[in-house]
Amino acid sequence: MHGYGYPPQQPPTSRPSSGTITTLRAIFVVLTVLSCGFLGWVAMLRLAVVTRKPRDWWLLAVTVLLTIGLFAFFAGLPEEEEMTDAQALIGMGWLIVNLAGVITYYLIMETRHFAGPGPYDTRTPVPGPAPYRPVVHQHPPAQVQNQPPVRPQAQHPTPPPTPNPYTFETTPPKPAPQRLDQVRAELDELSDYLRKEGEGR
Repeated sequence: MHGYGYPPQQPPTSRPSSGTITTLRAIFVVLTVLSCGFLGWVAMLRLAVVTRKPRDWWLLAVTVLLTIGLFAFFAGLPEEEEMTDAQALIGMGWLIVNLAGVITYYLIMETRHFAGPGPYDTRTPVPGPAPYRPVVHQHPPAQVQNQPPVRPQAQHPTPPPTPNPYTFETTPPKPAPQRLDQVRAELDELSDYLRKEGEGR
């Protein structure tokens, strides 16, 4: 039973070495040339099995039909009579087109298949399980240590104003209405005193 992540991957199929691929390629080309194209279907069968593409299987069937048609053409010629120029031109043209087409297509497509990423390419990265990374919860320092939050301080505090040593403190004068009321009260007392003195005499 597997947990989270990618499902287990099958190990990739081991790719043949470059020397083995080159040797097989040379064998199929030489076999096609020595058979004058009649065994070109063998190289196409090898290509269809390696690439597993429907297009290559269809071309294999076409190559087999062309080979059978070419064999039937040469077998249908009369043995006693010599081939005419038209028959020789048709037969040789058919043979050369079949031979050159099979070899060229086989070499190009097989080289392209093994050069790019494919089922035999061991350089293809296989996704593995995702690495486990614990989740770290970060808290402010004030909450971790149970301390009151620190208030931000001003970067440039203003200094308190310094008193001027050449100035003297002066008491503000008393308001005029209070002074007048006091003088008026004193005058009233004085007048009352004088009146009492005058009546006493």
